[in-house]
Amino acid sequence: MAATPQNPAASAPRRKVSRHRGEGQWAMGHYTPLNGNEQFKKDDDGLNVRTRIETIYSKRGFDSIDPNDLRGRMRWWGLYTQRKPGIDGGKTAVLEPEELDDKYFMLRVRIDGGKLTTQQLRVIGEISQEFARGSADITDRQNIQLHWIRIEDVPEIWNRLEAVGLSTTEACGDCPRVVIGSPVAGIAEDEIIDGSWAIDEIHERYIGSKEFSNLPRKFKTAISGSPLLDVVHEINDVAFVGVEHPEHGPGFDLWVGGGLSTNPKIGVRLGAWVPLAEVPEVWAGVVGIFRDYGYRRLRTRARLKFLVADWGPEKFRQVLQDEYLKRALVDGPAPAEPLSRWRDHVGVHRQQDGNFYVGFAPRVGRVDGATLAKIADLAEAHGSGRVRTTVEQKMIVLDVTEDQVESLVEALEALDLTAKPSPFRRGTMACTGIEYCKLAIVETKQRGSALIDELERRLPEFDEPLTINLNGCPNACARIQVADIGLKGQLVLNDQGEQVEGYQVHLGGALGLQAGFGRKVRGLKVTSEELPDYVERVLRRFQAEREDGERFATWASRADEEALS
Repeated sequence: MAATPQNPAASAPRRKVSRHRGEGQWAMGHYTPLNGNEQFKKDDDGLNVRTRIETIYSKRGFDSIDPNDLRGRMRWWGLYTQRKPGIDGGKTAVLEPEELDDKYFMLRVRIDGGKLTTQQLRVIGEISQEFARGSADITDRQNIQLHWIRIEDVPEIWNRLEAVGLSTTEACGDCPRVVIGSPVAGIAEDEIIDGSWAIDEIHERYIGSKEFSNLPRKFKTAISGSPLLDVVHEINDVAFVGVEHPEHGPGFDLWVGGGLSTNPKIGVRLGAWVPLAEVPEVWAGVVGIFRDYGYRRLRTRARLKFLVADWGPEKFRQVLQDEYLKRALVDGPAPAEPLSRWRDHVGVHRQQDGNFYVGFAPRVGRVDGATLAKIADLAEAHGSGRVRTTVEQKMIVLDVTEDQVESLVEALEALDLTAKPSPFRRGTMACTGIEYCKLAIVETKQRGSALIDELERRLPEFDEPLTINLNGCPNACARIQVADIGLKGQLVLNDQGEQVEGYQVHLGGALGLQAGFGRKVRGLKVTSEELPDYVERVLRRFQAEREDGERFATWASRADEEALS
């Protein structure tokens, strides 16, 4: 072809043209689905699966469920298939999803702000006993999870939950998950500001709305006005943290971009102060940025933390103001140092109204349906009918009069739900683990409970705040990187060279104003059988070497590797 003014390239040598795929950001014009998850979300909104569950799947049974609904859209209604019993951790990453799936579901009940009435708690307990083989776990995001759920029973379960104001809407999926909040919002004497209205308003306006039902990945929110910084704000996609502005009074400091899993990042402050009345609007702006600018090409980079890391807080705030709020935010102060190293509200505490709330510690969040019903009975007998869940897998009974406190504490103790736990009982939490989770490699709940018993027996005088977090896989649902002792489940070799369940150890992680990730000692892996011996050994060294008032995390960051191994 001859060169012409209209075709100057005809005589030029050919060169390869590479087309930049982009990161799948809608705001940049990258709408083409770039992975299987984006395709099934484009094909049909996750919220739409409820109709099929009610009209088709619950009537025709498990085998009738479309695979994209089964392992995708059903999460928008709090449903995950659980792990088939008897599959060991070595096969977790080897088997296909359909080989790991049992024909039962985990069902997550959404509890925004951790707020429950005794009537609601009793209904969850009844559902557990009737439909879930008595199972119930309190999660570290204030929800309650049930197991062994049959698809045939799901519509009836929804009817019972919704009759008392509960739901499973967007409890999982690429959407706004439960909004965690201070469990003593509007109750605690020392509260800076009560964020309850904002949590309720966000839930009312946006949860179940298709405005935000197709996000790049899950989206986690925390709102608290407690000086204890009691909602792990540092590791949420967006967090509103109670502060006192010198000119404008109480409001919230805005954080974005936190998250753990295999690429942990501590959230960053935007330097903006948000009054209570503006929290829902600002929240929607942050979620809108995630929806429009979030990375959708690769699932491994689809969390907000990656966008925040690339943009930086200054650009993120500018885009939020210019494109979503259409106004400037007020500059504001950072939160103060937490008043206590324990942020779980366990124990007996005075309320604003002169009554008391009593926080207590189940074992690593594991309870059962019958126990939930008994807790509801105790709360009604000793309080006003209000209970709360916490982000540390604990529970709280509110509105206890002074003359009822001792009786309630004793009654809880009789149920093995102590309000006076040892540091080990108080500070140990565990994810679901291999018992039910298809991603897990090792067992966690029973291991964590047994570890508590061993440490209480071996170190009865230990009285320092300490967190021990057990996770069944690398995904960090139990926050291993920010624990004093974080235990990441994996298969390890024992002394006989056999492959057994064990843990990679993280030491010295922390949240609060000195937030940071735990240290990994080179080559340090512990078998499940050796775990009590290892933890005892490290804690005794800490006791022997610590300086006056030194926290475990501080000691672990400076100790030599020999002391930590």
